[in-house]
Amino acid sequence: MPGPLVGSGWLAERLGAPGLLVFDASVGEHRDAGQRIPGARPFDIDGALSDHSVPLPHAMPGPAGFTEELRSLGLRTGDTVVVYDGAGNYSSARAWWMFRAMGFDRVAVLDGGLPGWVAAGLPLESGAPTPAAERGDFTAAPRAGLVVGADEVAHALTDPASAVFDARTRERFLGTAPEPRAGLRGGHMPGAVSLPFGEIQREGLMRPAAELRGVFAALTGDRRRLYFSCGSGVTACVLALGAELAGYRELAVYDGSWSEWGLPSEQRPVVTGPPLVKERL
Repeated sequence: MPGPLVGSGWLAERLGAPGLLVFDASVGEHRDAGQRIPGARPFDIDGALSDHSVPLPHAMPGPAGFTEELRSLGLRTGDTVVVYDGAGNYSSARAWWMFRAMGFDRVAVLDGGLPGWVAAGLPLESGAPTPAAERGDFTAAPRAGLVVGADEVAHALTDPASAVFDARTRERFLGTAPEPRAGLRGGHMPGAVSLPFGEIQREGLMRPAAELRGVFAALTGDRRRLYFSCGSGVTACVLALGAELAGYRELAVYDGSWSEWGLPSEQRPVVTGPPLVKERL
């Protein structure tokens, strides 16, 4: 594979090739849009590929559940995977990160997602997805440190070698816009850096690697260990994708994100308004 990101042309030339699987990782209103890239199989982050035993959205499933679902979708150990979503570069990055966290590296995000595919005039199909012809043999091998909890993030906020990024809108970061999930406090973690996920994209595509390096370097200085948060652990992965493209390798996603940290019951520190000088990197 050319890297963690592929274009519509790259995928179109290889679509239907043996050992290449395409997964539709759309969420919300885009999940049942009725059209998909031909042969795409559902990667259901809202359903089977979330841990519903915890009261948080899109929680990372355990390795046994992940293994079973991907085997049922026909994934074999030597396959190559492309993930996309109906919004563009949104929830597909979450699927990419989940594969990586579960030990599967031959995976890339389709840059621009379904909107980019449609804009290129490429074929679509509708109706129910075609089930896998046979079960796969994939077995998850979780990697420590790629998906982290609140305690690790709390430590990172005080670690001079780490930076914690927040992918939510700047208004939510500042606490001037309400949270879409009821009961959450407004604001941000003390010491976190605001980088809305849309700012590392341009016209529906990820910005070039050189530009991404400039964006992250300006916010991190010489910090190399980067943590990413958002509302529910989805768009945090868009920032992780951008950092990967920029050349960073020590990356982690906060799975609970603001859906956990922002709970009043968590009693985690929250600040509103612009970051203080001492909070800046």
